[in-house]
Order: sequence, then C-alpha cells, then structure tokens
Amino acid sequence: MTKAAAPARVADRVGAPVAARRGRPGRLATALAATGAARAAYAALTRRPPGEAALWERRNHRGEVLTLLEGPATAVGTAVAAACAPGVPGRWRAAGVLAAVAGAGFGTYDDMAGSSDRRGFKGHLGALAKGELTSGGVKIVGLGVAGLAAGALVQRRPVDKLLAGGVVAGTANLINLFDLRPGRAAKAVLIAGAPRVLRGGPAAALAAAPVGAAAALLPEDLGEKSMLGDAGANALGAALGVALAAGSGRGGLVAKALVLAALTAASEKVSFTKVIAGNRPLNAIDMLGRRAPAATPVPRQPAAEGAVAPA
Repeated sequence: MTKAAAPARVADRVGAPVAARRGRPGRLATALAATGAARAAYAALTRRPPGEAALWERRNHRGEVLTLLEGPATAVGTAVAAACAPGVPGRWRAAGVLAAVAGAGFGTYDDMAGSSDRRGFKGHLGALAKGELTSGGVKIVGLGVAGLAAGALVQRRPVDKLLAGGVVAGTANLINLFDLRPGRAAKAVLIAGAPRVLRGGPAAALAAAPVGAAAALLPEDLGEKSMLGDAGANALGAALGVALAAGSGRGGLVAKALVLAALTAASEKVSFTKVIAGNRPLNAIDMLGRRAPAATPVPRQPAAEGAVAPA
C-alpha cells in the first residue's frame, strides 16, 4: 500500500458510517411516505371499492369476512415511496415503481380470476405444458418479464441483469408463499427488508418503501380485517427484490438467486406452515399479534357467482 493510499483507505472507513448517518433521514422519509400513502389508499379504497365490494371480500378460517383491498393499498404506498425516495438513482426508482405496479397488477388478476385447481410452479407450468393457461401461469410469466425489466434497470452487465431479474421475480414469489396466515407475509418483508434498510446506501431508501408499506396495514392484517392477497404480497416482494438486487455484486446476486430458488423448490415439497409451527422461535414470531387459531375451521365450499369465497 502506498503512503497516498493509506489515508484514503482510512478516510473510506471513516466516511462510510458518516454517509450511512446522512442517509438515515432519507430512509425514514421513504418509510413514512410509504406508510402514509398506504394508509390513505386503504381508506379511499375501502370507502369506494373498485367495482362491487363483494369482489374484494373473502372469508377466513373463522368464517369472518375480510377484504383484499389491503393488497392494492400497500402497492400504492410502495410505488409512491419508491418514486420519491431521496438519494436513489432514477433508474433504481423506476425499477422499484415498475416492480410494485407489475406485482400488484398480475397479483390482482390472479386474486380475481384464480382458482385452487392449480397450485405452485409445478401446477401452473404443468398446465401450461398441456396447453392450459391458468391465471397463475399468466402471473408467473408476467412477473418474470417485469423482473427482467427491473433487473435491467438496476444492473449494467447482461449476466447481472438476468440474475437481478431472477432475484426480483423470486422475491415476489417467495413473499406470496408466506401469505397463508394473518400478518405472516408482511412480517417476512419486515424481517428480510430491515437489514437492507439499516445497512445504508441508496438501496436502503429503496428498501424502506416496501418495509414502510408492509408495516402500515399490519394491524388490520393481524386483526383479520384484511389480507394482502397476491396483489399485495407480489408487489411488496417484487419491490423488496429490487432493493436486494440494486447495487449487489455478482457474487451477492448469485447467492440471493440460489437461496430463492432453493426455497421455491422446497415449497413444492414442504409446507412452510408446518415448518414454522414446528419451530418454537419461528412460531413465536408468527403468532406475535395474532389471535389464537379457530378451534373448528370453517369448511371450504365452492362459492356461487357473486358469493363470498372462503380464504
């Protein structure tokens, strides 16, 4: 190391914490913007639901009616906050908005048109191989394309663009896999996103958007008044994926993509709910803020046209 390089190296060590401290107001502002926008959108949507209110209603395991409008509201909060996140490159902000909007759009389509006949990648891709295009298949393709577009905005080299696209689409899918119990998907976003927010840098403010939006309506989710649905889970997951991919080196991208691929493959064979229930720390986090499960779940029944479907 030269004499000139030594002071520069020391300056870098000192400057990094200073830069992180300077970025804290931006992260906080982004999180607050996401929270405020999500709460405002939820109030507006529940006051005047798009179409008939029954379109957005589902019944949970207790037989209680809840709304899916939490999903679009969190997507609005995420997109608004990502669009105005301070200190973030314009291309990254555009990627965050694109991911949130695409996640919400394809997720809403699956929420409205989907059925339980096909589940998981295996089910939807198997149907596609037989010439049957399911709503889940449309979502998989759509999120894949949107993920690649977002990845191309946050990375420069072709291989890194592809890896980043896989991280964005993979995170969108993974968060959606957790949306099976009240608050679980939102908690997954908070747990996965908080370290990225605390680490600092431009991607930290970008991560604060889905984190703030997930926290905004967590009380309603835990209280079983609303649920994220595919729209909210995919939007939050895709935007979080952008923050995880932005600024990452190739090694980091490969590691993230492999972890996401492994978890997605495992979900086809293993029930995440059973794994969480069988692990004391994970179960404690999962049950935090939730009501005790219903003693006798309401039987799932096919919904007639215009009726409220079980969730």
